[in-house]
Amino acid sequence: MPAISLKKPYRVGRSRTGLGLFATKPIKKGAKIVRYFGPLLDSRKKKDDAIENKYLFELNGRWTIDGSVRENVARYINHSCRPNAESDVMPRKRKVVIRAIKDIEPGEEINYDYGTDYFKAYLKPIGCKCGACEKKRRKQRAEARAERLRLKARAEKKALRQAAKEAAKAGKPKPELNGKANGVRLNGKHFNGHNGKSTAGKMLAAKSGISLKPGEKPVQESRVSA
Repeated sequence: MPAISLKKPYRVGRSRTGLGLFATKPIKKGAKIVRYFGPLLDSRKKKDDAIENKYLFELNGRWTIDGSVRENVARYINHSCRPNAESDVMPRKRKVVIRAIKDIEPGEEINYDYGTDYFKAYLKPIGCKCGACEKKRRKQRAEARAERLRLKARAEKKALRQAAKEAAKAGKPKPELNGKANGVRLNGKHFNGHNGKSTAGKMLAAKSGISLKPGEKPVQESRVSA
């Protein structure tokens, strides 16, 4: 059973999901951080196969590590969908070591991906609370708020345009349809500006030099060719 050394580059601390493991010193990419420790369970034995908890780490179809023991400091490492560490599984040695896959700075929480089976069984029903998923949800909420504000502003702008249009219609005089158009009466009394009477006779009289009395028709002059 491994002892917890004060020289180890990590400490147990408070995390957003409870307890977590945090770096106390810089940890280089590829470095071994901690071993995932616990008694081995044989799935061929009924008493071992009946054990159920959240800290079971399956090595292969037969062997599983029960990491629920307090001495297993690695059990405090939380899941992350974008981790800075990974589990290095060695089935033949029946051993699991957590290694850094990125440079980890002091104070940064150490995390690794628990795998699809664990995620579906324990995390998906309650929603993953890792930093990556929280950041994604915050971004989605911010985008949703921005979209709501955009739609609200669009609706208000449309309402203002509609109100201005209605106001313009209310202030514009309506066209009259009672026989008047553009100030000219269309009731038959006006026709080409001559009150409906023909001026052909007056024009003929003016050309011939013959004056006519009112009501008298002009006599057409006949011409006989010699």
